[in-house]
Amino acid sequence: MADQNLSGARKTYFAWFGIGIAVLAVIAIGYWWLVASNYVSTEDAYVQVSSAQVTPLTNGRVQEVRVHDSEEVHQGDVLVVIDPADAKLTLAQAEAAYGAMTRKVETYFAAAEARRADYLRTKLDYERRLKIQGTGAMSNEEFTSVRAAYEAAKAALGAAEALTRNTDVAHHPEVLAAAAQRDTAKLNLERTVIRAPVTGIVAQRNIQVGQMAAAGRPVMTVVPVADVYVEANFKEDQLAHVKKGQPVTLISDLYGSSAKFHGTVAGLGGGTGAAFAIIPAQNATGNWIKVVQRIPVRITLDRDELKAHPLRVGLSMKATIDVSN
Repeated sequence: MADQNLSGARKTYFAWFGIGIAVLAVIAIGYWWLVASNYVSTEDAYVQVSSAQVTPLTNGRVQEVRVHDSEEVHQGDVLVVIDPADAKLTLAQAEAAYGAMTRKVETYFAAAEARRADYLRTKLDYERRLKIQGTGAMSNEEFTSVRAAYEAAKAALGAAEALTRNTDVAHHPEVLAAAAQRDTAKLNLERTVIRAPVTGIVAQRNIQVGQMAAAGRPVMTVVPVADVYVEANFKEDQLAHVKKGQPVTLISDLYGSSAKFHGTVAGLGGGTGAAFAIIPAQNATGNWIKVVQRIPVRITLDRDELKAHPLRVGLSMKATIDVSN
């Protein structure tokens, strides 16, 4: 009798245990179907930004360096000053050349007026002599001399007008060329003062006072931390329903779960990380092993949240995309 009671208790216990397992399975399936299937998540996500390199556009000796690494700067702040002495001399020469060219072109117009007066005088003399040429009042030699003077004055007027036709002093090609050289010299003088291209944090400063700055060689980087974004690398089998504009919830390792960031999917990368590697994988071998690829997803962040909890480039993030929309 005791054995029968024990056997019945065991059956009841296993029955309730089975029912419990079934209920948990239903709950798990329901949770996945209603909730978990609407989200994809990855911890392979990092803060990125399009940094601005500070590059001199002219050569010269560095006179001042007004910033250091980790310093915050605003767009337009002076970062580096290159010795302007050479640029000032070049500008003075260009301005002098511009003034000389302006005066030279003014003589073109004055000469054209003088040639026009000579032409009118010789033309009038030629026409008057032409009327009496057959009367014997003048010799053929004298008439030939008058006609030659007229033809010479006409050619001289044509040459003078060719230098001044369809223009004035300010818009004469030679004056414009001198003005361009002057403006270039002004621009080079302005470029001796290097300013911050964007607002951000100075990084990778590699210039010192006294060094020679070379045009085109970067001297520092400005990181616009207010414009950071997250690049999350999702597995290829997670991206079937990921679309531009979907909401994203992010947690940084820096702040932990106490500070959640909210963002938006800005777009998916054009290829996997392996496809754009410096040395792409070569799979045309007999030892091929399939590896799940990852595609970068760009996520923009809420600016107000960034102000409250600033992020820096390279920080790790956990990104969860709501793909229910």
